[in-house]
Amino acid sequence: MTGLIICSGSIVDYTYILKYFEKSDFIICADGGAQHLKKLGILPHVLVGDFDSISESDFDSLIKSGVEVIKFPAQKDTTDTELAVQLAIERGCEEVILLGATGTRLDHTMANVFLLRILLEAGKKGILADEHNEIEMINKNISLVREKDINISLVPVGGRVTGVTTEGLYYPLKDATLEFGTTWGVSNEFSEDMAGVTIKEGLLLVIKSKD
Repeated sequence: MTGLIICSGSIVDYTYILKYFEKSDFIICADGGAQHLKKLGILPHVLVGDFDSISESDFDSLIKSGVEVIKFPAQKDTTDTELAVQLAIERGCEEVILLGATGTRLDHTMANVFLLRILLEAGKKGILADEHNEIEMINKNISLVREKDINISLVPVGGRVTGVTTEGLYYPLKDATLEFGTTWGVSNEFSEDMAGVTIKEGLLLVIKSKD
C-alpha cells in the first residue's frame, strides 16, 4: 500500500504533484496541509496533528465529510509530519510519499528530509518530493529510470558512506567513500536509460532534481 502525506509547506504547481495522488492508496493530511487538499478537491483518509495551522473552516469541512481525525496536544515532542509518518507505518504502508514538506522554513525542510530515515529503518520506501526534487534515503541500493533534464546527486548523511558504486551515470564511482560534508556526489547525469547506486555502509540521500 502506498501512503501519501500532505504537509503544510510550499506547493506551487499542483498539476505536477497529481501523479503522486494517482498512485496513492491512503492519504494522510498533516494539519495545515488541508489547504492544499482543498485546492485539489481531494479528501484525505485521516487528518492528524495538533491543528494549530489548519483554518477553522477547513477543519470543520473535513469533520463534516467524515474524515478520521487524530488530535495531539500542542505541547508535544514531534512535528505533525513525523506523527503522520508514524501513522503511515502503523497503518501498513510499504511506500510513503511526502508532499508539501519543503518551504521557507529550512529547519522544517531539513527535519522532514531526515524523516526518511524513520521509514528506511522501518523497512519502508520513503520519498520526499516537490516540483523540483525527489529525495530518497538508502543504505543498500537503488535503481533509477532516466528522466529528461534530471540531475542525480548523492549526499552522505550522518557520517561517511563507503563502497559507493554507480552504473549508468556520466561520472562513475567505483567502491568510493563519500565523507559527510563533501560535495563530490552532487550534480551527476544519466548516461543510460537505467542507472543504479549501491553502497556498502552508511546512509545516502539520492536526489533527483531539476531547475
